[in-house]
Amino acid sequence: MNTQRAQEIAASPIMENVTYEGTQIYIQHVDENTDMARIYPLNQPEKEQTVPVRNLIEQ
Repeated sequence: MNTQRAQEIAASPIMENVTYEGTQIYIQHVDENTDMARIYPLNQPEKEQTVPVRNLIEQ
């Protein structure tokens, strides 16, 4: 996924189907300077992590 699309998804009130390593995730924030996204699995909001935007997949 590219950074601009990740930012659009993060800002949208509509939940998009996005995965990271096969797990559905929620994008909290995207840092366009580092191309990193703050995410968490939908079923485990306590497991936040920062990952490269390029590793996110929109289904």
